[in-house]
Amino acid sequence: MPKNDAYRRSLALHEKHKGKLAIVSKFPLNTARDLALAYTPGVAEPCRRIAKNPDDAYRYTIKANTVCVLSDGSKVLGLGRLGAAAAIPVMEGKCILFKRFGKLDAWPICVQSQKPADIIMVARNIAPVFGALNLEDITAPECFVVEKALQDLGIPVMHDDQHGTAIVILAALINAAKAVGKRFSELRVAISGAGAAGIATANLLSCLGDSKGCEPVKDIILCDTAGIIYRGRKTNMDPYKERIAQRTNKRNLKGTLADAMKGADVFIGVSAPGLVTPAMVRSMAKKPVVFALANPVPEIMPEDAKKGGAAVIATGRSDYPNQVNNVLAFPGVFRGAIDAKARRITDEMKLAAALALAAEIKKPRAGKIIPSPFDPGVHERVAAAIKKAAR
Repeated sequence: MPKNDAYRRSLALHEKHKGKLAIVSKFPLNTARDLALAYTPGVAEPCRRIAKNPDDAYRYTIKANTVCVLSDGSKVLGLGRLGAAAAIPVMEGKCILFKRFGKLDAWPICVQSQKPADIIMVARNIAPVFGALNLEDITAPECFVVEKALQDLGIPVMHDDQHGTAIVILAALINAAKAVGKRFSELRVAISGAGAAGIATANLLSCLGDSKGCEPVKDIILCDTAGIIYRGRKTNMDPYKERIAQRTNKRNLKGTLADAMKGADVFIGVSAPGLVTPAMVRSMAKKPVVFALANPVPEIMPEDAKKGGAAVIATGRSDYPNQVNNVLAFPGVFRGAIDAKARRITDEMKLAAALALAAEIKKPRAGKIIPSPFDPGVHERVAAAIKKAAR
């Protein structure tokens, strides 16, 4: 479907239905007896039970199967700082994906303020209703502050733009390495984008927290708008970039994205369109892997990456093979975490999800390194892996 046609038809769909969500009662409300059980006087008894034991909320309310999708609209898709109201369509979309692929009920909460302290306060005050909290479209570095501050909430909290992206990238890269006949632990990786997705991906490719089933890649060079991130760099740095600089770029290289890509086995783009040329791909190692994931326009179009000699190509788009899409991760991750009654989502759980996704492709090849979200059972197996890791 041409891009402009997709925009037009989507706009008409949203206008026709006035959004994508509705509330549906789980049982009929047709008689006075129904009313007495669903509301007063009968509802007083579950209230009394929960007051005595707050964990009974999982037994008697929607908390057992409900996710809050929380955003401040500070980084909506690739569109930027659009604000709370403009973020609603994306958050509604996230909610129906939770329902379709994770059988989870989800609800969008879009906060007017973009101050981390305000977002944290809102999350803390609405948490009793929900079984988990999915942070969405919050810009970096504020997203790191918010996510860290909410880890004591008592329910799983995950910023999907960070960790959902990283999980699917890791799964795809495990299989891409197999497709080109390279050892994962020997890969040199260049990443364009040092925001939420870039830093989380660098962390997970280092397999922090668990070495079982996955060795770290050999080296990672992370780039932002100021070029390669290295130890001692002063320009455009923050505490999160400084921390990742200690774990990556072992040779402490300096320079541009083009310099980072020279000799690299893998390019991962989670940044902006048009940053990479065929010549930059040609400068990479033999059988280069190119994950150009910026949406809707990638860092390099697949046709141009192929001209540059890319052996395996992935994008974030649905109109090319190997779509790296968060929807492969977050429904199963949250389903498994809620089912396990986990209080947080750990590095071990993220790694387990990535390994489960990678295992869906029995014989990886250039055109097939990652499953489709519509493949039967894929989300259930991710959920099972998460549940096992949580326990």
